[in-house]
Amino acid sequence: MEAYWLSTLGVLALCLLSVALAIYSGSSKGFAGKLSGPVIPADDDNSLYRIDRVHMNSVEALAPFVAPVLLAMMVGVEPVTLALLVWVHLAIRLVHMIVYLRGGNAAKGGSLRTILYVSGALVTLVLVLVTGWAALR
Repeated sequence: MEAYWLSTLGVLALCLLSVALAIYSGSSKGFAGKLSGPVIPADDDNSLYRIDRVHMNSVEALAPFVAPVLLAMMVGVEPVTLALLVWVHLAIRLVHMIVYLRGGNAAKGGSLRTILYVSGALVTLVLVLVTGWAALR
């Protein structure tokens, strides 16, 4: 497992990002005098809604990515390949977060934010395929 130290750090960074966003979302709602839970109305112009959604997007993307990373380590995916996929995914998630939190047209659905989310999903798909291929060899 020592060969996977860079991938491990990337996965930990993804987890830390999700936890930090949970804290940010909860505290932002608390300071605004709002209850925890979904922000209504669902409006990309509302900063509390964007904070909540970026947190939920990170949670939604985490499990489908981390499980194949762990399996990739178990089946012996090349450490450099795995690290590259992990860090590309992390970079996409960070840019997605920044774009969404900034708001404006880039944060609205069907734009740069959506392209970034889909790009992260495609990296996850590549990871699943690479892991499956390694498992079959």
